Amino acid sequence: MLRFVLISGFVASAICKAASVDSLIPWLIDEEAQLRGVPFSEVIVDVTGKKVLAFDAKNEIDQRVAKGISAACDETLKRSSAPDSPIQAITRINEVSSHFEDTLRELLNSTPGLSCDFPRTAEGKVQRSGYPDLRIVDLASKRVFYLDPKLYAAGSRDSSFRTFYFEPKIATNKVRDDAVHFVAGFEHQPSPRLWLTSQPSEESESGNQPRNSGSGAPNAMWKFTRWDVVDLSQFKVKLKAEFQGSNRDMYRVEAIVASSAK
Repeated sequence: MLRFVLISGFVASAICKAASVDSLIPWLIDEEAQLRGVPFSEVIVDVTGKKVLAFDAKNEIDQRVAKGISAACDETLKRSSAPDSPIQAITRINEVSSHFEDTLRELLNSTPGLSCDFPRTAEGKVQRSGYPDLRIVDLASKRVFYLDPKLYAAGSRDSSFRTFYFEPKIATNKVRDDAVHFVAGFEHQPSPRLWLTSQPSEESESGNQPRNSGSGAPNAMWKFTRWDVVDLSQFKVKLKAEFQGSNRDMYRVEAIVASSAK
């Protein structure tokens, strides 16, 4: 659900100095020249000014929070796979993520010694979209831990398709603390209610997005089988440069050359 669009210093300087995209395009086309293996911790500190702290297995606070997250993940897995879970009425796995966020938030908020909520922007606004999804506070120490739940299909764990996105923006930045950053990855069995595509979609956060083929088992259930909590302090990302446009940009009255009869 999160898109990584890192505007590197090289790109920024190229745009400013060249006064034209002409010198930028060859660099974008040359995939080997693009930024690869960039430490996520450096991206965060450059964009937000905040540090990505490493999880310390010997630290009492880190242990306490990790234990709370683990228990919440266990219960989330159990609830989400239950026959009466609201998730079972959802066809597309991409629409399930918000339910995991809500459940984890509820469970972590009820964990003694912890509080959990959706991160707020600099203006104090709650924003569900964008990284990270949850902000956990250890009440005794006041330390902050960020948690970003993700879903992936069984068999896609080693896939090279993009599943993590971070878009650096000042106005909507939600990383406002020096903190440990976690991803909670939940594995699911592909649902037999719909045929799945033979190849995972690059834009699918789960790595396996069902498409309606007109057949399948309507009473089949989503089954979530395991979870992992991942420390992102050593996580490395790469730049995927792209040019974007909205429907407003595209469907301008002066640009339309033909339309259907009204």
